[in-house]
Amino acid sequence: MRLKFLLFSLLCSLTLFAQEDVVAKRYVIDANQFYGSILLHNPDITHLIQGHPTGLIVGLNRKTYGEEEWEELYNYPDVGYSFIYQNMGNETLGKNYGLYAHYNFYFLKRNLQLRFGQGISYATNPYDKNTNFRNNAYGSDLLSSTYLMLNFHKENIFKGLGVKAGFSVIHYSNANVKSPNTSTNTFAFNAGLTYDLDGGKEMTYLTADREKITEPIKYNFVFRTGVNASDVIGLGQHAFYILSGYADKRLGRKSAIQIGGDVFFSNFLKELIRFQAISFPEYGVQEDDDFKRVGLFIGHELFVNRISFITQLGYYVYYPFDFEGKVYNRIGMKRYFGKNMFGSITLKSHGAAAEAVEFGLGIRL
Repeated sequence: MRLKFLLFSLLCSLTLFAQEDVVAKRYVIDANQFYGSILLHNPDITHLIQGHPTGLIVGLNRKTYGEEEWEELYNYPDVGYSFIYQNMGNETLGKNYGLYAHYNFYFLKRNLQLRFGQGISYATNPYDKNTNFRNNAYGSDLLSSTYLMLNFHKENIFKGLGVKAGFSVIHYSNANVKSPNTSTNTFAFNAGLTYDLDGGKEMTYLTADREKITEPIKYNFVFRTGVNASDVIGLGQHAFYILSGYADKRLGRKSAIQIGGDVFFSNFLKELIRFQAISFPEYGVQEDDDFKRVGLFIGHELFVNRISFITQLGYYVYYPFDFEGKVYNRIGMKRYFGKNMFGSITLKSHGAAAEAVEFGLGIRL
């Protein structure tokens, strides 16, 4: 399990910022303190919402100026790495220490900054059936973590110093790699300082005329796998396998729409079906009920250099065993290797209830 998360974090960091060498390099560091509250997204964590989380977000950001096409297309974002320390305000939850790769996107004449960060966090006090059974949010000490920051952002007010202030949302979950996994979401207000390591040196943003991209319909085939667990503590971790096929149509330089299907072989459902058939006969579940599922989905792909971000919404058309409802969704990223091959890391869930982190390998023809 720990190896899976380490690979997940490493691939996120490498793929999120894999790009060609650039000529201009300028770095800005920032530090933000925050104070917030844990959101009640699930009544099962009511007992964990006691104090107000506090912490620190530190970032190292590299500016972009248009040496690559995608930089101009997305208004010259920053790429960088960040660290989050968070005291959860609750002894049961403990403290979290996270490392992230992030993008900063700019709006309103670069005075509004939106940061998206993805990484891995270490929880100091995860669930333990003997010593910490009340922590049903974190089933493992290594957690997948995502955070968003929306800030008023003003750099180089005085000799490279700047300010920023706004709010953040920080999510921690192990994506059902191990139970329990109720997860937490923190909403926090943050404020801090920025410092330009080049002392506020001005640089020119590059522009270029781009030809319109046109492509015929492309066909994608993906194999996904990983391990996950049901919400019943003690039923163990099990491998899953997913076969996916879909068609996509490019709408321009940034986007493509998708339509396709998935076949799910989720072995944790085998154990869950057996458990319910034996322990809860009133549910009407039989031990030989089929654990396989088939779904159809529509989706969108956002292209950023050799990386793309996917969102998909699906519906099970073959659904013999009821688990979390017939609607599912998938979000994540793809990293292209050449024109056709790609790797992917995606999160499959039912609404806000995560089912699995999927590691995929595919081809686009």
